[in-house]
Amino acid sequence: MAEFSDDSLAAEKHLPVLLERCIELLAPALSEPHAVYVDCTLGMGGHTQGMLRAFPSLTAIGIDRDPQALELAGERLQEFGDRFVPVHATYDQIEQVVVDQGFEGVQGILMDLGVSSLQIDEKERGFSYAQDAPLDMRMDTTAQLTAADVLNTYSEQELTRILREYGEERFASKISRSIVAKRAERPWIRSAELVDLVRACIPAAKRTTGGNPAKRTFQALRIEVNGELEVLARALPAAVNSLAVGGRLLVESYHSLEDRMTKREFARGINSSAPPEWPIEPDTHKPYLAAITRGAEKADEAELARNPRSASVRLRGVERLRPTPQHMTTKG
Repeated sequence: MAEFSDDSLAAEKHLPVLLERCIELLAPALSEPHAVYVDCTLGMGGHTQGMLRAFPSLTAIGIDRDPQALELAGERLQEFGDRFVPVHATYDQIEQVVVDQGFEGVQGILMDLGVSSLQIDEKERGFSYAQDAPLDMRMDTTAQLTAADVLNTYSEQELTRILREYGEERFASKISRSIVAKRAERPWIRSAELVDLVRACIPAAKRTTGGNPAKRTFQALRIEVNGELEVLARALPAAVNSLAVGGRLLVESYHSLEDRMTKREFARGINSSAPPEWPIEPDTHKPYLAAITRGAEKADEAELARNPRSASVRLRGVERLRPTPQHMTTKG
């Protein structure tokens, strides 16, 4: 484990994406006395620190599956005492986390999806294609499945599906075939070998744009190792269910799969559930969410200059108007 001696070093490891905009969007809900905020993906605690400073009576619950992140964020946020509560969990467990902390509903929730700065920057975690490292990619270092396990045990067909669906990789079949052929000689262990293989599988003419050609493969492996899309599918309705009436939920997505899932879940609550042929819309079928962003917001030039990792962010937000109708309730 990498060591950081103080909270200033932890802060250097993470610039929270769209922090001021998130504070602005959550302010109507978090300005209430004794409001409760849940950071579903605590990471290095940058968003939570900003919220606790902006709203002096706020209590913040920070959820993360990464024990190292919880430790470092805890050091960063120790100035807030018992106003900050760290929880080791995956964020699809948010309903139970909120209940366990003694709350019936919360006023604000943020999901900042994808891999954190800590995980990218710590070489031994194996998330970055820019540095040679063990093929790990576990967000929760206590979990079993690693990227090496996926590469060494999944069938060619399974690998192709993962690369195509999670990485949107056009050359998924060729890459998967090469992965399986290579492991017949020796098992996959290091990330640099994978980067070299992917580069060799992609025609030179297709490597001139879009950054490192291995980024889509690494994204796909990371999503598979951590079950990210399955967790998100459960977490979105669970987060909505955890909001008090008037509470607000923000989601920062970094690739199209996450954003589509978020858009679809929000649309369930923003739109009427009454069939169009019904002459009257019953109260039970009226919207229970209202959009607080116009579509998906992107980072402006100032944000991009401050934090290049915000380049792909898409921010969506909703406010809870009333409880979820029984016929629309989804249990994870």
